[in-house]
Amino acid sequence: MSPSANAPSAASPLHVLQASLRPVAPVAGVKPTLLVAGATGALGSEVLRRLAGSGCFAQTRVLAREPITAGLAQVGIELVGGGDIAAWPLPRIPAQTGVVMFEPPRLYHDRERALWTPLPGELVTLAKWLRRCGVRTLVLVLPHAQGSLPHALRHGLASIDEQEVVALGFERVLLVRSAQKHAGLSGGSFFEKVARWMLSIFKYMIPSAEQPVRTVKLAEFVDAALRVMPAGVHIAGPELLSRVVQAPNLQDGVLAWLNTEQSA
Repeated sequence: MSPSANAPSAASPLHVLQASLRPVAPVAGVKPTLLVAGATGALGSEVLRRLAGSGCFAQTRVLAREPITAGLAQVGIELVGGGDIAAWPLPRIPAQTGVVMFEPPRLYHDRERALWTPLPGELVTLAKWLRRCGVRTLVLVLPHAQGSLPHALRHGLASIDEQEVVALGFERVLLVRSAQKHAGLSGGSFFEKVARWMLSIFKYMIPSAEQPVRTVKLAEFVDAALRVMPAGVHIAGPELLSRVVQAPNLQDGVLAWLNTEQSA
């Protein structure tokens, strides 16, 4: 008598072998290593503090010219010295995420004087070195004088250097075009102080959407974007930053922006 059509059939040896060769999903994914260049100034310090304490990275390494003791327990120092970036040795531990901030150091901070600070002209060479380090996700924080960024460049690549960086093969690239606060100059003659006061009036003529975003909120934006950003090139201009950081929940604001970007 033939077996019933509804009876379960025994698994063949071939199916058992194929099932045994399937990779088993890991219980917990391996956290990436973060490399930070330009962790100086109020913005750099806040971004470093937030990302290092986010729990998203196995370890955070900051590029430095001199040996120093990191101020955060979860942060280490990656000595690169100076000179030709192309000749720098690769880190002992590969990194998967890189954050580069072009913010000058506060020279009255001893720690910041020892850190390595990138210059805009070093962007391409630094990006190539980061790519050799294994970096697949790159964040560039590019401050500009408020009200000075041409409208055509707020949603696209602003220079040949940026185009070259994007062409290096990173999986994810985020360009954050944040408006920079005016440097507060002190001292000078009476007439110099009056001239600075008169020029400061013009800042009120800049639309609110182009005003600088608070440092804490900008660091929160970078953190939120790194958590959910899909593959591709993403550009956050001043108007976008102003709108997203005003959302009741910044993470939801970042998701809404990325969803709109994907459907465009």
